[in-house]
Amino acid sequence: MTAAEIALRAGHSALALGALAVLVLVARLLARLLRQPAVIFEIATGIVVGPVLMAIGGRHLVDAVLPAGVLDWVRLVGHVGLVLFVVGVAHEIRVKPAQLRGRLVGWTTAGGILVPLAAGALLATWVLLRGGPAVRGDAPAPAVALLVAVALSVTAVPVLARILADDGLSDTPIGRLVVVVAVFIDAASWLLVAVAIGLGTGGFGGTARLLAVLAAGVLAAAALRRFLSTARAGAWCARFPRGAALALAGTGLAASAVLRHWGLTEIFGAVLVGFALPAGSGAWRGPVLIVTRAGRTLVPLFFVVTGVTVFADVTSAVPWTAIGLATVLAGAGKLGGGYLGARFGGLPPGAALRAGALLNARGLTELAVLQAGYQAHILTPSLYFALVVMALVTTASASPAHRLIERITRRAAAEPVPEVARP
Repeated sequence: MTAAEIALRAGHSALALGALAVLVLVARLLARLLRQPAVIFEIATGIVVGPVLMAIGGRHLVDAVLPAGVLDWVRLVGHVGLVLFVVGVAHEIRVKPAQLRGRLVGWTTAGGILVPLAAGALLATWVLLRGGPAVRGDAPAPAVALLVAVALSVTAVPVLARILADDGLSDTPIGRLVVVVAVFIDAASWLLVAVAIGLGTGGFGGTARLLAVLAAGVLAAAALRRFLSTARAGAWCARFPRGAALALAGTGLAASAVLRHWGLTEIFGAVLVGFALPAGSGAWRGPVLIVTRAGRTLVPLFFVVTGVTVFADVTSAVPWTAIGLATVLAGAGKLGGGYLGARFGGLPPGAALRAGALLNARGLTELAVLQAGYQAHILTPSLYFALVVMALVTTASASPAHRLIERITRRAAAEPVPEVARP
């Protein structure tokens, strides 16, 4: 490749990145107007770029706007953004919220994960029996069933925390409850994802091998956490926050590459590094914030590549049935499961229904789970697309549904009870 060709490709890449940055800014403004988490609109914008270009001018236009060389650079930057953002997501999961009644947390967690898992099992049954080759694919049935079930049970801690902050619920009992429940649900979900990937790559033998790799990663993360919790590491981090952020980013990328080499998705490496960061250390707050912001800025590019390479060809045969079933079952499963669990835990009906609505916030955690399943060749492009749409729709509906339920509950409580005339 000549110097002129390199310069031309670099210029094309810079123009593409600049155009995508403008689209992301527009998405953030739109999200602010609609009182939605900005990350949802950023990701949705990235996803629709490929299908829109495909619908306007076909594959020729897609290749002209984002040729292979430029797409490779965008893919690399997007993958870096995904890993960095997931490091921040995992660290936020580890931060321990305020203590709550164990019975309430236990029942709400059980309802918030078991009922959605059952709803996911219903969707998986349809996928396996009636979904067709484009949706079903050729992955082992147990892997597909488990991953689809997990996909409907996820709740995203970072996006949920953003919704709670925007709605002024962070320090309320209902806000603290759903965050604690989401932490437990996400931890269980990642373990089930590891099992599903093992089933997809080599049956129970593959599951045992990948769980062994994951166990080794957990031990390494525990050792890293012990080192980072020392006074010397904390002092260095407080003195050089940017250097600590750079080291944290490099560690996350290295861990992701190692686990991907051993058969796990790169997401797990980022999750383990995020879990390794000390939860109660104020010194690491700044570096984690730097890494998370960098990842959030770059991660829409990852979904641009997904939209161009995966979803562009889906537009010719949109899996509407899969989208509808996934969205309805996911929304009803979380709302109903969260409600039943909270009611068994002792919450009144209105508060229990609000908890169920908030637990529908799936966000980037859900998308990371889906990406792990797609990279493991368990999810087909059509099923991946349907579940991504489900994640975006249910997350976008969480806050409006909560506000609507709260308004109805307050109105019902304010209405005077008519007196019954005595005979």
